[in-house]
Parts: sequence; C-alpha cells; structure tokens
Amino acid sequence: MSEPSPDRAAPPVSAPPVPPSAWEEWKLPLGLLALTFLSTFYTGATMELGRTPGSLLELGAGWVFAVPLMAILLAHELGHYVVGRRHGIDISPPYFIPLPVTLLGTLGAVISIRERIRSRNALLDVGAAGPIAGLVVALPILVYGLATSEVGPLPEATGEGTLIMEGHSILYELLLLGLHGPIPEGHDIMLSSTALAGWAGLLVTMINLVPFGQLDGGHVAYALLGRRQHRVSRALLVILPLLAVVSSVAFGLVASARGETLAASPPLFGQGWLRIPWGWMAGMHWLIWAVLLGVMTRVGRKRLRELAAEHPAVEEELGPVDEAALHPPVDDDRLSGGRRAIGVLCAVLFVLLFMPSWLRIR
Repeated sequence: MSEPSPDRAAPPVSAPPVPPSAWEEWKLPLGLLALTFLSTFYTGATMELGRTPGSLLELGAGWVFAVPLMAILLAHELGHYVVGRRHGIDISPPYFIPLPVTLLGTLGAVISIRERIRSRNALLDVGAAGPIAGLVVALPILVYGLATSEVGPLPEATGEGTLIMEGHSILYELLLLGLHGPIPEGHDIMLSSTALAGWAGLLVTMINLVPFGQLDGGHVAYALLGRRQHRVSRALLVILPLLAVVSSVAFGLVASARGETLAASPPLFGQGWLRIPWGWMAGMHWLIWAVLLGVMTRVGRKRLRELAAEHPAVEEELGPVDEAALHPPVDDDRLSGGRRAIGVLCAVLFVLLFMPSWLRIR
C-alpha cells in the first residue's frame, strides 16, 4: 500500500450536507397548518352565520366544518408521511394551502417525495396510504353529517346561480339511500357543515385516486401495471377533456330544459348578448384538471430533458425521459399478493367515489 507523498497536499474532502433539524423542517409546514385551520374556521363560520364573522368568538362557530375537514386532510397527508418514513423514504412534511375565498377554505396539501421510490411494494404502500387513511376518517364524519342533515324542498331555480348542489357518486348515493330512503322529486338533502366536510373528503379521495402520473392513483396504478401505467396516463389526457364535454352536455341539456341561465353574460360578449345555462359548465372542472396535469407533465419532461443533457447518468437511472416524466421506474419489480389486493381495492374505491360533476350550480 503506497502512502501519500508528504509534500503533496491531500485533496479536500467536502463534508456531507447537514440534515435540517426537526424544527427547521417543520416550522413552515406547521405555520401553513395553523393558517389553514384559520381559513377553514373562517369558511365554516361564514356558512354557519350566513355572513362574514366579525370577531374571534364568531370565528369559533366554524368548528363544525373546520375540525372534521382538517381531520380528514391530516389523516390523508400523514398516511403518506408515516408510511413513507417507515419505508425509509426521504419525504417532506405536508404543506397545507390556506385559501379562505374558496368553498372549502383550503386547496388541500402537498407532500414532496425527495427521492425515487425503488420498489413496487413501497410505491403501493405510499400511494394507497393517504386515500385509505383519509377515507377511514371521512366516512364516519359523512355518515354523522348526513344523518343530522334534513331533506327539504329545493328552492325554485331562478337561473341566477344561487343554488350550489354537491356532486353525487355511487357511494354517496348509497349512503343517502340508507340514511334517508328515496328522496322525493323536487327535494334534496340540505347538507350541514359537517356533512359538507365529509363530502369534501370523498371528493379529495376521488381526485387523488385518478390513475395519472404521480398522483396517489398513479403510484397505485404503476405498482399494479408497471410501465403500462404510462399508457393509462396518456389516455387520461384525452379522456378527461372528453368527460368534461360529455358531462357538461348532459347537465346542460337538463339546465336548458329548466330555463336556467347565467346571471350575467361573460364580459367579452356584452350584456345580454350571450347567456349560457350553468349546466353547460358542469364538467369543466375535469377539463381544468386535465390541463393542469398536462402542464405539470410538460414542465417535468422539459426539466428532465435538461438534466439528462447535462448528466447522461440521469437517463441511465430513470430510463426514457418521456416515460420518467409521467412516472419514474422502480428497481424491485415484485409485488406481494396482499398489496395487489389493496391496489384493486383502490381501483374499486375510485369507481365508487367517481363524480361526473363535482358541483352543479342552479
């Protein structure tokens, strides 16, 4: 073994990066969590009072909405976080997004997986943990909320867009039927704030289970299908806009038959020149979602191409860039039978929770 020459300095050795302390890692997520609690309390209090809350005491009236909604969202995100950590994956805390001007007071939360998940078993565990944990909390909240909500006559549609009706799924319809029986024509369930929070839990779970890219459903689909999941993702970029058109036409025809129109024309067309039934926009959320997914995929593909041009090892590690932008590969291709059953359960849940229209406006 040769020894280094004493007159030649040894090359400097860079110290490994120091991982952030627990406080450094959690201070921003905890701050956003506190702000999101405030924004959901504000939204809930506005619903309960029928007006903007004027004091902190009045803000407390929103707990019947904020607490159950945040419990559902926290269960979902912590499901990902805890399972990811158990697998030794470098995963960030959940970052909640407060937005008090929306129907729910928040845009949910995001978690960053900061390394490639290398086994199909771990991929399925992380992907399925969030939706299943969130649904386990959402279902009893929804059942209680629906049981304490009343069925009443719908107000006459004025066409002014003043009545917001929640989207229905197979599971939601079954719960309504079991708790209230067949609802008479011209009547509907008048959701309490707690029931709305539970319904939102179903909506969030359904959206996350869409088997696209690196959504929760995309992780589950890749664990089940392998690289064939890329074809599913590409097909969804076509199917979702078609779904938007079909559902909008279906609800639009019903709205037209009822004479329901927008309260005002779009500003570019002049007052009274173009009046569109609200129903014709019932499926537009699917179009918006498809556009967002397409944009995120294009941005990710562009970034990966830039990295691959600078570092050829990137493509050796991840395979073809166009596929990796949809979902990176795994190294361990084995999937246990129990996890395969969980993946099939997630697919069944997606069907049961699917809503052609998230919200309808009359």
